[in-house]
Amino acid sequence: MSKKLRITLKITYSAVCLALCMVLPLLTGQIQEIGNMLCPMHIPVFLCGFLCGMPYGALVGFVAPLLRFAIFGMPPIYPTGLAMAFELAAYGFFSGLFFKVFPKKFFFLYPSLILSMLIGRGVWGLARFIMASVDTGVFTLKMFLAGAFTTAFPGIILHIVLVPLIVLALMKAHLMPTMKYKKG
Repeated sequence: MSKKLRITLKITYSAVCLALCMVLPLLTGQIQEIGNMLCPMHIPVFLCGFLCGMPYGALVGFVAPLLRFAIFGMPPIYPTGLAMAFELAAYGFFSGLFFKVFPKKFFFLYPSLILSMLIGRGVWGLARFIMASVDTGVFTLKMFLAGAFTTAFPGIILHIVLVPLIVLALMKAHLMPTMKYKKG
């Protein structure tokens, strides 16, 4: 695959992932509690990091909640949307980074994904903490754990099951622009 084609594929995949970030939350019926549990916008961001690499994943992740707010009015831009922008940017960046660093074997998709999830949730907590400090509000450890893990637990399980399977299918179909395939 030529470099030009690889870049074109990355841009195209990024656009598709961004579009999925707009559409997938509609499956939760715009019910914020269900959206908070399943985190449907996170799936395409993880996929973009795996498919396209760090800069594309980070950009799609950062833009997605802000664009979704501009189009649909959800998530609320402050503090939720802004904190999500940093969280999703971290997801996209680190899933791309770990996919690049770890061997391209199915097993290693799991540590890549789980480490990305942990770092992204840490970034979300830090962003919320900073915003609360600026607003003279409160963001406690209990609030962080509830928002990052307890409420999102169904989504975490969904992501751990679904994302590696999609990436594996794309790897087997030779549709990963971040991988080099042997001819034949």
